[in-house]
Amino acid sequence: MADLPYRGRGTDQEDDEEEEEEEIDETGYKTIKDAVLFAIDVSPSMLTRSQTSDFKKEDRDSPTSAALKCAYALMQQRIISNPNDMMGILLFGTEQSRSQNDDGSGRGGPAYPHCYLLADLDVPTASDVKKLKSLVEDGEESAQLLVASQEPVSMANVLFCANQIFTTKAPNFSSRRLFLVTDNDSPHSADKALNSAAAVRAKDLYDLGVVFELFPISRPEHSFDRSKFYDDIIYRATPNDPDAPAPLSGVNKASSTGDGITLLQSLLSNINSKSALRRALFSNLPFEIGPGLKISVKGYIVIKRQEPVRTIYVYLNGEKAQIAVGSSTQMAEDTARAVEKAEIRKAYKFGGETIPFTKEEITSIRNFGDPVLRIIGFKPLDTLPIWATTRPSTFIYPSEDDFIGSTRVFSALQQKLLKSQKMGIAWYIPRRNATPVLAAIIPGNEQTSDQGVQTMPAGLWIQALPFADDIRQNPETTLVHAPDSLIDMMRTVMQQLQLPKAVYDPSRYPNPALQWFYRVLQAMALDEDVPEKPDDKTIPKYRQIDKRAGAYVMEWGQELDSQFRAWQKERQHCAATGSKRAAPGRKADAAAAPKKIKAAGATLQASKDGGVDEAKIKAAYESNTLSKLTVKQLIAFLASKGERVHKMATKKADYVGQVEGYFEKK
Repeated sequence: MADLPYRGRGTDQEDDEEEEEEEIDETGYKTIKDAVLFAIDVSPSMLTRSQTSDFKKEDRDSPTSAALKCAYALMQQRIISNPNDMMGILLFGTEQSRSQNDDGSGRGGPAYPHCYLLADLDVPTASDVKKLKSLVEDGEESAQLLVASQEPVSMANVLFCANQIFTTKAPNFSSRRLFLVTDNDSPHSADKALNSAAAVRAKDLYDLGVVFELFPISRPEHSFDRSKFYDDIIYRATPNDPDAPAPLSGVNKASSTGDGITLLQSLLSNINSKSALRRALFSNLPFEIGPGLKISVKGYIVIKRQEPVRTIYVYLNGEKAQIAVGSSTQMAEDTARAVEKAEIRKAYKFGGETIPFTKEEITSIRNFGDPVLRIIGFKPLDTLPIWATTRPSTFIYPSEDDFIGSTRVFSALQQKLLKSQKMGIAWYIPRRNATPVLAAIIPGNEQTSDQGVQTMPAGLWIQALPFADDIRQNPETTLVHAPDSLIDMMRTVMQQLQLPKAVYDPSRYPNPALQWFYRVLQAMALDEDVPEKPDDKTIPKYRQIDKRAGAYVMEWGQELDSQFRAWQKERQHCAATGSKRAAPGRKADAAAAPKKIKAAGATLQASKDGGVDEAKIKAAYESNTLSKLTVKQLIAFLASKGERVHKMATKKADYVGQVEGYFEKK
């Protein structure tokens, strides 16, 4: 569940019910439904494709065609990853006109001239994807539809049409967004009346809660200028308005060749970055910075592992496919009767005994107070070791819902921590009945791309810190330090194999297993041919690696062989001049192995202090293999630790439980 930030993957549903005693606030934890409407310009310039033969195929696509391919690709992705989200496509500037209320008769004239609703705003189905695919791939069908009108289209009509679509099809959606793709930075030239009407319609969309995202296209001969028209109708996000639309996306520049536009890749990557919603982990959490100083913050999951999810079971043996609904019943072991939920208690094992708890007792034990993020001190940032990062971080941002002025206080704290290179240490309870943790509050600076587009906003990160119980002992290893010559040569190899800008960009490497699963699922749904192999971008580029670092790797390997032989000779010399060496083979093993002591009541190897080998027992406890030991071994261990064997212990499981209780108390 999204609201359980630190739950293990192996936790079952029963444990989830224990943790989730209080009903969660749906506004902060529910999965947000999203409605996206593409508005694509079909002007003559948008239909013009590059005629230069030096460019790739996607460079020679017209901007309108590239935008449709982008919408098709996004629809393919969202039909699987977000099956409840809506998506639609509106073409404007077309010769034909078609809206939601058109009955096809053409009587009374079109409601919105030169606006063609290609795909109504709805949850996309496989048939919708097929229809859009045929339009993208069939040149004749697209040539009939994609015909630019002789008259200019009114942007006020386009925005009013979008307003009607959102109002009728997605009235209660918490996220509604309009993606506008155009290369015309001044659709009304100097007509102030039309510009004013468009500004009014844009304000209506904003008041409705629709986020207006502009994807402008620049050409080598013309650079898109937002100030001519779109700066007046698009509302930028401000720090005092966190719920305002996100910052504008950057202009899609012309390709470096100077004449074509790599639209398919640039538009898709740009829109993909805007299609991911901010999923709130918690909302309006009290943030206590000091005594009497409290603000409210929202928490977001920025990075989360994605896996293929089986949403439903289907029964196929009937006349038609039916959704199977599963149910489970608790049965008594002795009488096989159904046990009601009120009859069941939670219980835990302790020292071989079972300790039951009532629901109220468990709730009282788990209650550590109301949800809060409370700063208890500050530390230098460099005192946070890298091994302390054991759990996912949570990004927090101020909220003005509960405490007016939270944004100013939050910003002041974030800037001060950045300037002083400090981090806050806090007591952190993300929700009621959650396990409290100590956390580091780490300041984060704003990050932007090369085009100036914000990729990560400025804010604070909550990094949960491990307790003493979470830290395990390092394994015993024999470390052999490499000589300086090997280290210097390996440094050269690593310098040759650095990633671009020495930064790992996860957006460049999709999960191959996940993408392959979706690709096969898509092929089955759309009756397409299943590809032979997945597109795996994580496969190393062996030719480039060999070209850049092949010679250095060979030199390093030769140096490693020579250093290893020298190390072997030195080791043999030390062994020959030191203590007596055992004969090779089995004789060495026999000489090193101690004689077995056959004594009643103890079969373990004795240590120097006369006790049993605790390391072996502890290893069996950690690997959950205590049941493989004999009863004599377990009794001998308990006796060596001064533990009294229970008089009622008659089975091996009783001794195993007592040993487990010993280690649990340590």
